[in-house]
Amino acid sequence: MSIKQLNAFMNDVNITVIGAGVVGLAIAQKVTESHDNVFIIEKHNTFGQETSSRNSEVIHAGIYYPKDSLKAKLCVEGKTLLYEYSAKYDIPHKKCGKLIIATTEEEIHIIEGVLQTARSNGVNDLILLGRDEISDLEPHIFALKALLSPSTGIIDTHSLMKQYETNTVNNGGQIAYGSEVIAINRTKDGYKITLSDADKKEYSFTSRIVINSAGLTSDIISEMVGIKDDQLIIMFCKGEYFRINPPKNRLLSRLIYPVPHPKLEHIGVHVTVDMAGGVKLGPDVKYLESNIQDYKLTPAKQEEFYNSVKNYLPFLNFDDIAPEMAGIRPKLQKPGEQIRDYYIMEESGRGYPGFINLIGMESPALTSSLAIADYVSKLVNERIGD
Repeated sequence: MSIKQLNAFMNDVNITVIGAGVVGLAIAQKVTESHDNVFIIEKHNTFGQETSSRNSEVIHAGIYYPKDSLKAKLCVEGKTLLYEYSAKYDIPHKKCGKLIIATTEEEIHIIEGVLQTARSNGVNDLILLGRDEISDLEPHIFALKALLSPSTGIIDTHSLMKQYETNTVNNGGQIAYGSEVIAINRTKDGYKITLSDADKKEYSFTSRIVINSAGLTSDIISEMVGIKDDQLIIMFCKGEYFRINPPKNRLLSRLIYPVPHPKLEHIGVHVTVDMAGGVKLGPDVKYLESNIQDYKLTPAKQEEFYNSVKNYLPFLNFDDIAPEMAGIRPKLQKPGEQIRDYYIMEESGRGYPGFINLIGMESPALTSSLAIADYVSKLVNERIGD
């Protein structure tokens, strides 16, 4: 639905969700279960056109993230919810499992530390494997030891988002695609939101509650309302993927991850399988100098990718891989800094009651989407109950 069609009755809205990525749609689905007059605003012509459609499509277990962080808690909770949801609505998914591998003695100590972190997060199903056990599962890889995560999986993200969208609309929510937020102003009872459509025509309406789930531009939306905070500035972090060409893609059946980077800036170029039987390597990490959505592929990185995996994928030859795709992650931490948690906050404390910010919603936000939606719904209900 366009904003022209909505304009006739978009005067006083109860709740507005900005952004129709996987997190925004999950939130919209949740809040429309118990609230009327809910609108979802998306600048693209359909859902999930940025980070949500350019990722590994992994259902994460919640292994790496700092104890008691939102990333850890919402991932562990969200994983269970996502498997249940996918079974209920026949979303294509597979609990294929993941191996976190050690190829040196030093890395063995690292994965032992990963095991302790996982247990502290409530992930108690990891299994430490030796070489023979690894070979039984993945005979074509090299590893001295590995952690098996049986609850890690993969999912068809497009089908998931389509179901979120369908449920939102069936619940009475209205989605305005091709509608870009260009201004937000505080009013007595909420917020005046101004939109621009493809023809650059502007429309305005008021909303009691505003949920900022704008992904890569969530910091800009936050600044529009008046929140200026250097700690909430998003850094664009580009990651490219290469695919393993047939027939060698059929030599792997699980996700294969190297040991993670010490500061969790990334978790290494890893192997991901997809629902169609394809296998990708990636992503790598490159912070962009400016926040421009650059999805260009770099074929010259083939040697870099090959060198990063040839030790644990000894069957690969240089010409067995080719460029696949690129995505951008909205990071709050600068290069070299420690991992930052999600910023999810109802902003009454800053003088903006009813404005709910979600900033830095990178991985594992797909896995956590239903848990994030529950978390935000509670913030909405607390505010409306005031």
